[in-house]
Amino acid sequence: MPDSGSSAPKSPATATHASAFLPSFLKLAVANIISNLMVPLAALVDTAFLGHLDDISHLGGVALATVIFNVAYWSFGFLRMGTTGTTAQARGRGDAAELWLILLRNGAIALGFGVVILLLQVPIRDVGFALLSAEPDVRAAGMAFYNARIWDAPAVLMNLVLMGWFLGREKGRRVIVLSMVGNGSNVVFNTIFINLLGWASTGAGLGTALSQYVTLAVGLSLLVREGGLQKLWAVVPQGRNLQAIKGLFLLNRDILVRTFALVLCFALFTNFSSALGTETLAANTLLLQVVTLSAYFIDGIAFATESFAGRYYGSGDRTHLRRLLSIGGSTSVVLGLTFALTFVLFPAPLFGLLTGHQDVIAIVKTYVGWLIPVLGLGAIAYMLDGYFLGLTAGPVLRNATVLAAGVGFLPLAFLAQSVGSVHLLWLALVGLMAARALTLLWAVPKSLT
Repeated sequence: MPDSGSSAPKSPATATHASAFLPSFLKLAVANIISNLMVPLAALVDTAFLGHLDDISHLGGVALATVIFNVAYWSFGFLRMGTTGTTAQARGRGDAAELWLILLRNGAIALGFGVVILLLQVPIRDVGFALLSAEPDVRAAGMAFYNARIWDAPAVLMNLVLMGWFLGREKGRRVIVLSMVGNGSNVVFNTIFINLLGWASTGAGLGTALSQYVTLAVGLSLLVREGGLQKLWAVVPQGRNLQAIKGLFLLNRDILVRTFALVLCFALFTNFSSALGTETLAANTLLLQVVTLSAYFIDGIAFATESFAGRYYGSGDRTHLRRLLSIGGSTSVVLGLTFALTFVLFPAPLFGLLTGHQDVIAIVKTYVGWLIPVLGLGAIAYMLDGYFLGLTAGPVLRNATVLAAGVGFLPLAFLAQSVGSVHLLWLALVGLMAARALTLLWAVPKSLT
């Protein structure tokens, strides 16, 4: 973890008085929640459109293809996470030039990786589907979705950087605009491609891809409006600082390992679900959509925690860091449990919005109770993720998540696969969340010294 000495000077321009902290925190949290919904709502829109088609194989196919995209895209989550923490710390220090350098460097990295994914799209697809278990019609639907959506790779990764940069600067309104544009365009494209043209899985993938490019275009226009092109050009000579680039890659490496460990766990969960049958896969897909959706709500609190933690860390304010942990933690747990209980109490009408297959909803009712421990414990883990991301404490996040995956999830998941138990598979997910929460909590006291 970086040095946490409290002697760093406070920046008058960024200091937040105690009386203004809670309103500012909640305002940013709400903005983050709205913006976060861009990713899960895109998946939910696809799920809702495909879940009402007569052929359920399209829903299962998109679930499988989404596993590949999760690995390909979530593994680059460090582009958002690393951008927010470093931007917030630069803001806390009052370093305007560094703000634009962070955007320049991370934006270039995002574009480069996006192009690499496009160049490697065929081997990524072939290896990905070779590792996944599925019936032929489900696999065909998944490949159709993949072939259409993969072209959004550069836009997805660059949007991660833009979101992280705006969050680090606490520009909540801009993030909300991007969220509304992304989700609105996705609904429009899916209506056209799936409902009107009947392109099913291909239409879902194409609609999601185009919505990402529309979002990127709007994000870049927001930068242009504040003179971003000139400011970025002005810091280009400093962008070649090898020491700064090395530090950026070290942080991103740790976050990459952390993210890949999580992606691996969820990918195995979906793959093991597929091996238990198409209907079980469909039911667990719907439940995971709830987990994902609620996670993005809770991540609204986590992202606000990340932004404020970075700012207070940059200015050396340990008092507000402690208060931040208290408010962020309690708010996250209440939100997570409320979300879980809502779906546990009203499974039929809520899941009925996503699919008209009653046999799938019946399976969902059997396992919906697992949402309570998954989201209750997950809320603590998500918030602490944000806290340590704000501190740019990459090794803490890496070690905690790898340990949680190796000890909390993998043994139970492989046991669930061997005995064919869906309940045991969900218990493995509970183990992942519990281990993450405990390991991160253990590291909190040292971060406050």
